[in-house]
Amino acid sequence: MYFVYVLESADRQHWYFGITDDINRRLAEHNTGKSIHTNKFKPWSLRLFVTFKDNKHASEFESYLKSHSGRAFMKKHLHEGL
Repeated sequence: MYFVYVLESADRQHWYFGITDDINRRLAEHNTGKSIHTNKFKPWSLRLFVTFKDNKHASEFESYLKSHSGRAFMKKHLHEGL
């Protein structure tokens, strides 16, 4: 199983989109500073995750969320400030 996940910073001003095969481990890595991309905005909370059977479809969905239309979708359905 693969997970596409969305993290939200504690100040609710920053978001991070990622993909993993172990959601609990990956969240812990973000919150302990093991990711240079998210280190300065920790702690993070898990806002959303979607499960996929294969990496190909998970990667395609992650790319969509990072696109302009994917961010518009997130803004409309999950958060005004995204």
